[in-house]
Amino acid sequence: MSGTKPHHEELMEGDPEDKSKEVTKLVCLESDLKDGEMMEVEVGQHSVLLTHTDGKFSAIGNQCTHYGAPLSKGVLLGNKVRCPWHGACFNVYTGDLEEYPGMDCLPCFKVKVKNNKVYVSVNKQILRQGKRIKSMGARLPGIIHTILLLGGGAASLTCAETLRQENYNGRIIMVTRDELLPYDKTRLSKVMNVESDTILLRRREFFHQYEIEIWLRKEALSVDTDKRTVTFDDESVQNYDLLLISTGCRAKGLDVPGIKLDNVKMLETPEDARQIHAACTGRHVVLVGTSFVGMEVASYMTDKAASVTVIGSSKLPYQNTLGPEVGKVAIKMLSGRNVRFYMNDNVTEMRGVDGEVKEVVCKSGAVVPADVVIVGVGVYPNSEFIQSSKIQTDPKNFILVDKCMRTSVPEVFCGGDVATFPLAMAKNKMVNIGHWQMAQAHGKIAALNMLNKTTELNSVPYYWTVLLGKTVRYTGHGDGYTEVIMKGKVEDLKFLALYIKDDEVIAAASLNYDPAVSAIAERLVSGQVITKTEAQSDDLSWLHLS
Repeated sequence: MSGTKPHHEELMEGDPEDKSKEVTKLVCLESDLKDGEMMEVEVGQHSVLLTHTDGKFSAIGNQCTHYGAPLSKGVLLGNKVRCPWHGACFNVYTGDLEEYPGMDCLPCFKVKVKNNKVYVSVNKQILRQGKRIKSMGARLPGIIHTILLLGGGAASLTCAETLRQENYNGRIIMVTRDELLPYDKTRLSKVMNVESDTILLRRREFFHQYEIEIWLRKEALSVDTDKRTVTFDDESVQNYDLLLISTGCRAKGLDVPGIKLDNVKMLETPEDARQIHAACTGRHVVLVGTSFVGMEVASYMTDKAASVTVIGSSKLPYQNTLGPEVGKVAIKMLSGRNVRFYMNDNVTEMRGVDGEVKEVVCKSGAVVPADVVIVGVGVYPNSEFIQSSKIQTDPKNFILVDKCMRTSVPEVFCGGDVATFPLAMAKNKMVNIGHWQMAQAHGKIAALNMLNKTTELNSVPYYWTVLLGKTVRYTGHGDGYTEVIMKGKVEDLKFLALYIKDDEVIAAASLNYDPAVSAIAERLVSGQVITKTEAQSDDLSWLHLS
């Protein structure tokens, strides 16, 4: 019996067979790993994930290509391993990335079973790289077919890469109003003094190599779906055969006196993040809004600002998403670091001296000293440029798509934060979900359908937020939940919250309870119902807790 599949050889293309480059090691006995199990093994001083599924042994890199989590601590179901931290999935036979977040695939290694002993052979060069870009095609001369991608975020980039992976040979143009190549926006509220270069998802050489044109500092003003053209702010016009709109959202401002004062800021770009970091150090900081981003910024500022105050319109942070239990944990954690909260309150005015903000006045009458105010009270979709087109939007101006990410105009697709889409796990309810992982899934599905490879969106939302170095993970769609079943203790900062609707688990959130959320995500994506009875049970074996 051997876990080596024929395509393992292909995954090592570009490295000619050279035995001196290879390290082979006896890693375990055949009986050490039952079917359906995995383990971390060391080969050549590197971590390798050995799996035993469907009677076959196989080996891939053990570090998730997203943020380096050990996959051996994750969840193995069938031929997929799901990362314990952020939910990325990899095929254990090929190392291919099958669910986001993350950009790259894993290296794959040879496995041989002989005399009941399991040997893994690794190519040293491949092992050092730790990750692998999936094989991609290129543009062919003479093909004028053009796919235009509006927006420089996760959906556009994933769409472009998927098109090349599927051997699309036409022209790909990605257009963004940003000054930067596509970057990891999830980092901005977590590491605010970030150097732009460190968060780029791909380098310029990558776009050159795979002939993906990228136009920076350029914004779409209108779309003519009959002529299949887009007009830009520099008066240029570009025609397309197929179009992806993934222009994202922008932050809402506050309609109150004083909003134009200096040091009233919103976080949208790496430059914003750096400015906020510099402006807040040693100063009195007020955050308006208790969104995930707002709470992350508050957390980040606890050891940098002179004081941090949060003003929220709800009773608790995250009230509508994670519920009161998790909201209370967040307040307890941040209050312990001297963050002050004014909840059930609203800002009515900002007062300044010499043009700079100095005080925030609340509806309750509270007056809060403020050298810097950061506003995070929601978003507007960047969809104004399609309003005179035939592309349909919902009442909030988000763009409507079907399960294939196609809009009301057949040649136009949409993905990311600007899209309202049917969520399979919520009985195809139309939703707008502004998560990084979902945007990537949208981009892939749009690309496949652009190439007439009919594929429906089936991803389950998965996101995370960081407070004081601790990560709250969340999966599912908890809208309309009627009950929360708690495992562990909130006060111990170790818990799993299971959100129930119609006697089923529809979402889960956890802190220090890995890899439970990844296990639940895998159950939800496979369509398996998690009953309320199962959620209430003390038998937690199904959560794959380590």
